[in-house]
Amino acid sequence: MMKFTSLLFLTLLAISNIKSTAQIASSKQGTSKKSGIVTGADQTEKYLPYLKGKRIGLVANQSSIIGKKSSVDSLKSLGIKIVKVFGPEHGFRGNASNGAVVNNEIDAKTGIPIISLYGKNEKPTKEQLADIDLMVFDIQDVGCRYYTNINTLEYVMEACAENNKELLILDRPNPNAYVVDGPVMTDDKFKSAIGIHYTPMTHGMTIGEFAQYLNGEGYLKERCSIKIIKVANYNHDMSYVLPIHPSPNLNTQQAVMLFPSLCMFEGTAINEGRGTYMPFTILGAPALKGKYSFSYKPVSIPGMSERPNHKDSVCYGLDLRNYDISKLRKSRQINLSWLIELYNAYPDKARFFGQERASTGVSPFDLRIGTDQLRKQIIAGVSEADIRKSWEPGLQKFKAIRAKYLLYP
Repeated sequence: MMKFTSLLFLTLLAISNIKSTAQIASSKQGTSKKSGIVTGADQTEKYLPYLKGKRIGLVANQSSIIGKKSSVDSLKSLGIKIVKVFGPEHGFRGNASNGAVVNNEIDAKTGIPIISLYGKNEKPTKEQLADIDLMVFDIQDVGCRYYTNINTLEYVMEACAENNKELLILDRPNPNAYVVDGPVMTDDKFKSAIGIHYTPMTHGMTIGEFAQYLNGEGYLKERCSIKIIKVANYNHDMSYVLPIHPSPNLNTQQAVMLFPSLCMFEGTAINEGRGTYMPFTILGAPALKGKYSFSYKPVSIPGMSERPNHKDSVCYGLDLRNYDISKLRKSRQINLSWLIELYNAYPDKARFFGQERASTGVSPFDLRIGTDQLRKQIIAGVSEADIRKSWEPGLQKFKAIRAKYLLYP
């Protein structure tokens, strides 16, 4: 009887394990099938016939992939004639530091000329477009005004419109599409290389939607002829884990999700993790010693950050590597409390927001935020609730405009 009971127990356990394994396999299969999110680039059946026989200019970087291969390599292997690749900030291979000038070159792997749009010219020239029949834009964005891919998009659209070239956009999900938040930039004096659009700090649009916004809101002298391959099975509230790091300092999903909140600290006395392998997940400064126990030392890291704030000095502050990012999704807001907390903890408040630039009279912090109001509110001790209340008129107006250009729920 004991042998029979043991045998029965083992049999039931085996069946349970098989069932459990099957459920796990089914769950994994369900996320990888076509029923899951499918980027525009991965839907080759929708655009390959349109590319055949044309001379293609491709705006791309390391995030431009079809399946697991580079879009350049994939399209070339499928018989598509790519005559030039245009690279944004960080370069085509994504290995240049933030803000670093990137030069034109010949890609060693493919022999295709690489034209930098973060070097001598930000906008493709008439000469550079002369031998191109169709431009294709395929770059992963993260949904922030101060992330320069949307600047590149505008310059490419402007060049295409001026030179009668169509632009095909292979759309990708915005990992921060769930949040439309922050002050709206409304004054030209705050326009810079890290912000040229009158949007909130996070705009909640994909690249395809943003292209429609640029066309519809008169950012271009002439409308650009665009064709968009939409993301399949996608809406703005969906979580999306990026398969490739979109830039050297967004090297984890945690950094991508925290970027809208932590990039605000650039232009302040706080280091936001640049100069470490944990960028945009930690915050600190030497002057906070004794106020926080967590510490780290920023150093020069080629290809990531050569001259980080507080280089070679021990910084003390917040470790957000394990912060529950679902809290951000639930609130649908940028986290403002960290900025207020570190300002209040900083001993020399006059130095927290840095100095105004002599050439413009505008501080780097204000350029990133798109207004000087937030800096003044924090200095004056305005509550977070009242700061957010001051954003609402601009946000509501922008959301009404944004709604006209959305491709996804």
